[in-house]
Amino acid sequence: MRCVVTDIPGGEAKGRKAGSRVTLHDVAREAGVSYATASRAVHPGTRKVKEAARNRVLAAAAKLNYTPNLPAQAVARGSTMTVALVVGDVVDPYFSSLAAGARRAADDAGLTLTMAVTGGDPARELEIVRHLRGQRPQAIVVTGSRLTAGLHQDELIDELRTFERTGGRVVLISQPELPFPTIALQNRDGSRRLAAAIKRLGYRRPAVLRGPLQQRTSQERLDGVADEYELAPAHVIEAAFTRDGGYAAMRTLIERGLGDIDVIVALNDVMAIGAMSALRDAGIVPGRQIGVAGFDDLPTASDVIPTLTTVAAPLTVMGARAVQLALTDAATSGPEKVTTEVVIRDSTPPRPA
Repeated sequence: MRCVVTDIPGGEAKGRKAGSRVTLHDVAREAGVSYATASRAVHPGTRKVKEAARNRVLAAAAKLNYTPNLPAQAVARGSTMTVALVVGDVVDPYFSSLAAGARRAADDAGLTLTMAVTGGDPARELEIVRHLRGQRPQAIVVTGSRLTAGLHQDELIDELRTFERTGGRVVLISQPELPFPTIALQNRDGSRRLAAAIKRLGYRRPAVLRGPLQQRTSQERLDGVADEYELAPAHVIEAAFTRDGGYAAMRTLIERGLGDIDVIVALNDVMAIGAMSALRDAGIVPGRQIGVAGFDDLPTASDVIPTLTTVAAPLTVMGARAVQLALTDAATSGPEKVTTEVVIRDSTPPRPA
């Protein structure tokens, strides 16, 4: 573990020739400790040393301008001091909330979080995982919804298994069908309880704005609504799982004629927010003339007008827990299920009896 010395305040370390490179052995000698103690003191995430010894080592490292050679450490250890997070979209608040929790947990462990974006493309996801294996992170956390068609799924499993065999750890979020530890959000149960709650408020004729047919998260949430309501096929509109997708799906419904539809259930919050914009553009007041509900309870759900009825998913907690699980040696059996909570707000006021 070496670095080039550019300036050494206080003269040369004892026993080291002028112009030579500073090594961790030099730091240990300067601090009066063993090489093993110096290594543990300057490398976060390793075993702890006594505070006094650690302070001597850090002071010696500063004096000698010693900087760890991170690539060399990666080769020696078989990994870098990083955790890799693979997300579908860096702009989507769903993924940014997961990333915020993952970053916090990585910070707590003395590691750096790196992030790669797939754009929802399974081929790109596979390419990213292959690339990450060469970067040697300590763990790879893969988020997002699998596609029902299982495109590139077997290849992805093989890549992640290979990463595990070289000492890496793998954790998934919301992908319980893959054979790795996973943090699994209870999508169907959450949407079923949302549907039951708005039914109790007097809503009888819902329309559903869903994501692409092959997206498992969207299908699970649709199934939950269907557990409570008999849905007319014409009242289930597929669009991109985004704000613009929600807007476009709502426009489609409006152009067909809303008829007796009394509530719009969008299968994520950003679709619900897009739907409310489309309603307003058509002269329809959401929360007054028609109810609107979403799923995820993103921070914007309580800021929009009217405030959005939704299903609270603890996304930041899920991101943190995924990293914590990846860094533990504890064995896991089956997915770690995360419960949700229905939050009723102004977008679904009680209907007259």
